[in-house]
Amino acid sequence: MTVLIMSHSEDNDSVDAICRKVEERGHPVLRIDTDRFPTEVPLATRFGADGESHSLAGVPLADVTAVWNRRYFTGRDIPKDLDQQLRQPSVEESRRSVFGLIACLDVFQLDPLRYSHFARHKPLQLQIAQDLGLAVPETVITNDPEEVRALAARCPDGIVTKMMSSFAVYDDEGREQVVFTNRLSDEDLEDLNGLELAPMTFQESVAKEVELRITVVGNQVFTAAIDPGKSQRATNDWRRDGIGLLEHWAEHPLPDEVADQLLRLCDRLGLNYGAIDVIITPDGRHVFLEINPVGEFFWLEKTPGFPITDAITDLLVDPSSRRLDLRNPTSRPGS
Repeated sequence: MTVLIMSHSEDNDSVDAICRKVEERGHPVLRIDTDRFPTEVPLATRFGADGESHSLAGVPLADVTAVWNRRYFTGRDIPKDLDQQLRQPSVEESRRSVFGLIACLDVFQLDPLRYSHFARHKPLQLQIAQDLGLAVPETVITNDPEEVRALAARCPDGIVTKMMSSFAVYDDEGREQVVFTNRLSDEDLEDLNGLELAPMTFQESVAKEVELRITVVGNQVFTAAIDPGKSQRATNDWRRDGIGLLEHWAEHPLPDEVADQLLRLCDRLGLNYGAIDVIITPDGRHVFLEINPVGEFFWLEKTPGFPITDAITDLLVDPSSRRLDLRNPTSRPGS
């Protein structure tokens, strides 16, 4: 009855909290720091005349009953000074080996990698949300400057731009510069030549009364709100002042219709867990922005005090708490 947790060595305290709660429920926990693979953590996947077996860190996985696919940083500790013609294949082979092993485990997973990877496609998120009746910003994902200018012409309140992937760039001194959502000026619209090197996402600027962070865990929906007016830096993206706003999140009512639409969105994406960003406009509309299938939640445990750790623990140890039990496609006859 072991719960396998795939994390990394620098993950935050929420992982340790869930490990403790799972153990308090009487279930052993095997936590694997994926950044230590393959340099420190041994893996073995075996097939042959005697059947199959799988192990991580020297521990057989036959007793695993649930997997939390929390974070994967596989291959991060492979030496950076290794020749890139060797390092990149080593990282990729390590990732495929770990993902392949996890795919072979025919147990409940929060959430199966094939679903969480599928759910990361932001154009797909917008397509499904709109199909379910949720309002979405007018959006263009393009490498064509004329498409961007045409969108701006249709949006009298202006447009913002964001990247489809989460990443950071680094300045000349090696300092991390996180890429946030930014508003485009008239000068920006005149200078869009860099798009031929990397397409970007452009959206109408939506007026905000409050911003919501909605965390779906199984059948539970936890809704917190932040007033973007609390910080001038957070006008376009609350993450710009995430630390400064930590104490200002508050529980917020969510209309039943919107909650149902978001649960159905998770169903369509195959997710028991999702962190969803929504804007409430001054006229009361709920506008869907995106869903992160492995989004963070630790600060919402403190303010406003949501029991998300307990809800995740329930999913890992109690089948009755699960809205979905979609597994990797390895089911045996009769299972």
